Amino acid sequence: MFARRGLGAAALVGAGALILAGCSGADSGSAEYDPDAEVELSFAFWGNDDRADRYNQLIEAFNEEYPNITINVTFTDFPSYWEKRATEAAGGGLPDVFQFSDSYLRQYAEPGHVLDLGTVSDYVDFSTFSDALLGTGRLNDTQWSLPTGYSMWANFINDDLLAEYDLAAPEGGTSFDDFDAWMADVTDASGGEVYGGTDYTQRIQTFELVLRANGQNLYTEDGQLGFTEDELRDYWASGDDLREGIAVPQLELEEISPVSGFGAQLTASEMSWSNFLGGYLADSGAESISIVAPPTAVEGSQDLYQQGGLQIAIAANTDQPEASAIFLDYIVNSPEAGEIFGTTLGFPASSSKLEGTTLEGVDKQVADYIASVEDRVGAAPPVPVIGYGSLEQTFWELGKSLGLGAITVDEAVEAFFAEADVILE
Repeated sequence: MFARRGLGAAALVGAGALILAGCSGADSGSAEYDPDAEVELSFAFWGNDDRADRYNQLIEAFNEEYPNITINVTFTDFPSYWEKRATEAAGGGLPDVFQFSDSYLRQYAEPGHVLDLGTVSDYVDFSTFSDALLGTGRLNDTQWSLPTGYSMWANFINDDLLAEYDLAAPEGGTSFDDFDAWMADVTDASGGEVYGGTDYTQRIQTFELVLRANGQNLYTEDGQLGFTEDELRDYWASGDDLREGIAVPQLELEEISPVSGFGAQLTASEMSWSNFLGGYLADSGAESISIVAPPTAVEGSQDLYQQGGLQIAIAANTDQPEASAIFLDYIVNSPEAGEIFGTTLGFPASSSKLEGTTLEGVDKQVADYIASVEDRVGAAPPVPVIGYGSLEQTFWELGKSLGLGAITVDEAVEAFFAEADVILE
């Protein structure tokens, strides 16, 4: 690997002052770095008890190499997590190291709340990541965070349901029209007992797929929308046939929420991120679920990408960025992290972490899918705009309203752009 394995570490929990815009925090460790000092680091993440247990195991392994560093851990659920981080950022008191998301990159990097990792490059190995994955934590040519893993947009197929009605699985990477025809065949063959799928036009990720196939993105490099009202109108209108009897009715989905139609075995297919396979198997009780490539708007396009949403960052207010960098590197790069976490933080993003990961069962199936679509993977999209999470939710809610017949496509487009104007301005 590199020098990290032979280094000690030091860090002090810094209260810090409010980080001003444009301040990178690179000089926060003004004292000479002492690799042998007894120190503490604060570390925060969102997740459940299983993730907490895995992090505890990882910290135990880390302390075998760096016994002088005490890691103080806090964790909570996703919404509460970002409420807490926003309060801390305003007061300059973010945790030394914390689980991060690419959706918040602009919000935290532009005001200088997270550390430029280039300032601690002696303690972090960047060479284990592809440039596309580095791009998920990069803004304005600066590396602010690193991904723990990644997912790919995928199409899940319930093999049990297809066998029940003697139907073949769809081919991966077909046109959307061909996939719609397959969905219709499933719905017809089952007499409406099982639907071919859900109305995928509700998902902003599928819209993103269409845009990328045509050389566009959801957002521009300068943080604006990358599509027009007409393009969104055409996309939502393309789902008219799905909403008229091919896809599972939205009303039925509302009745079983929060379980998805696929999880409840109401549909034979569902598009989502590749790391959802384990959850779908648990929810549906299916013995076999296949993963195939989603439809494409332009054959031969590189519309897929490695979605490295779950990241690790260092606070700009940390007193000892070197020690924080050593711990960050251990999380994203160590074989021990691969062994302990497997693919639960996404498919390992770094080659060194992957070396420690045992791929079997569900993990092997996801790995095989990722390998199968390698030629279809393009560059990472621009960093999400500030407020991306709100826009994604608005897109989904409007899509569900279309399914319920509560609004027209024109009304949905008008409502989305009105919300986008408020958030982006």
